[in-house]
Amino acid sequence: MVVDINLESLLNGDRRTLAKAITLAESQLPLHQVAAQNLLERALPYSGKSIRIGISGTPGVGKSTFIEAFGLHLVAKGKRVAVLAVDPSSPIAGGSILADKTRMEHLSRSASAYIRPSPAAGELGGVAQKTRESLLLCEAAGFDVILVETVGVGQSEYHVAGMVDFFLVLMQPNAGDELQGIKKGIIELADALVINKADGDLEPFAEQARGHYQQALDLLKPSSGHGGKWKSKVMTCSALLNYRIDRVWDMIKECCQQAKTDKAFEAKRAQQNTQWMDSLFRHAILSDLMAKPGFNALKSELKQQVIAGKITPLAAAQQLVKV
Repeated sequence: MVVDINLESLLNGDRRTLAKAITLAESQLPLHQVAAQNLLERALPYSGKSIRIGISGTPGVGKSTFIEAFGLHLVAKGKRVAVLAVDPSSPIAGGSILADKTRMEHLSRSASAYIRPSPAAGELGGVAQKTRESLLLCEAAGFDVILVETVGVGQSEYHVAGMVDFFLVLMQPNAGDELQGIKKGIIELADALVINKADGDLEPFAEQARGHYQQALDLLKPSSGHGGKWKSKVMTCSALLNYRIDRVWDMIKECCQQAKTDKAFEAKRAQQNTQWMDSLFRHAILSDLMAKPGFNALKSELKQQVIAGKITPLAAAQQLVKV
């Protein structure tokens, strides 16, 4: 049975309708996927008006605390905020913790906020396959700012950076050698590094780390992808004490405004959409191939031959492609 989603209710910001729409988009049932694509096509003209912010960071850096403080600040500014938090799925049972609403208790109570935990479902890098669709649906529902939280592992940063306007990486002070603790790939992606927990005894360490990170950014990344003019910044804050959260928002607004002035904002989104199309194309080709009769049996047979050393992995892969 296909769930009927009322587009008018979605556009009016009805949270229950939005929740049903995202559930439909996340469904793996063929009928649901067709209905979801139909809904997305109808909702597409009403999307694209938000600021999309990706937030990453290693476990323990305080992502949930930061997102709640940041979200509450935006709500106080009159913004409607949606949080798409990708939860890691269990590799054993396949289930997901989906605890973000518990961790963001105050934000989840706000009528101007919507928190949607989504299971990663085995997707590379921990980013849920349907996060992009969920983002578009939240925009159609009238949310001004969309926050996409990653699980902070593997390739998730690359996936999230490819769907947002501003990519923020949270760091923590006194975490060892600051310059060794930052990956070059993160420097290439980050529009800003924000050192959280800059309070109490950790405040001087946070300021010291800020200087180290800024030097690294200036050396390795003179400018970001926003038209080549935005210079990635490093800031300190304390989400726990709500310290300098307002400055983080001011920085993001400054970056996006500069990108729009330089005609780079829409160009970046267009590039992201074409990359998304290429990714979906590869996924569709693979899905069609795996659905062919005899594919799974041949794959199992070839796998045994590879294990036994009778055939190279390349030769086995080439035979699979020819099914």
